Amino acid sequence: MPFARRLAAALAAPALILSLSSCGINSIPTAEENAKARWADVEAEYQRRADLIPNLVKTVEAAAIQERTTLREVTEARAKATSVQLNADDLTDPAKVEAFEAAQNQLSGALGRLLVVTENYPNLKTNDNFIALQKELAGTENQINVARRDYNGAVQAYNTEIRTFPAVIGANIVYGSKPMTPFKAAPGSDKAPTVDFGGIAK
Repeated sequence: MPFARRLAAALAAPALILSLSSCGINSIPTAEENAKARWADVEAEYQRRADLIPNLVKTVEAAAIQERTTLREVTEARAKATSVQLNADDLTDPAKVEAFEAAQNQLSGALGRLLVVTENYPNLKTNDNFIALQKELAGTENQINVARRDYNGAVQAYNTEIRTFPAVIGANIVYGSKPMTPFKAAPGSDKAPTVDFGGIAK
């Protein structure tokens, strides 16, 4: 091989590496893995909530035996929420993300109804186990909100990366990247909840 060709080949290799790196070869998987890691945080917080619910149901059941319907709704909603699985590879499928969200929102609603019902039981409100579980659930709901916000931020960064030049070249040619689906606010979450103290005299 003539010297000129060897020199051209030697110079072409670094140029190719530079051009590939400028096309998002490294930044795309980095952004994708970050979004998947944030998704794992969301899963962990939802699992923590699911793990707390059986103890909450038992505590309420002991003090408010007649609230069978509400307790059953919570138990059924928990079973559904834990059965709807969404792994990191499904995050580009809006229908699967929506189904997961719907199951989690149903559980949130059932829990909300349970906690409102228990206001009618003074003994329950002073039960140490119930108070501790309420605090744990409140803390978990806050952590879920934080995890979802962080996930949405990571998804936004990833989706922007794969649509922006020059990374869009690597996204389409090398990875076949698809946008990930962010969480949306639950329907009605923009409205303040109605507080009803059961007709307590003002």
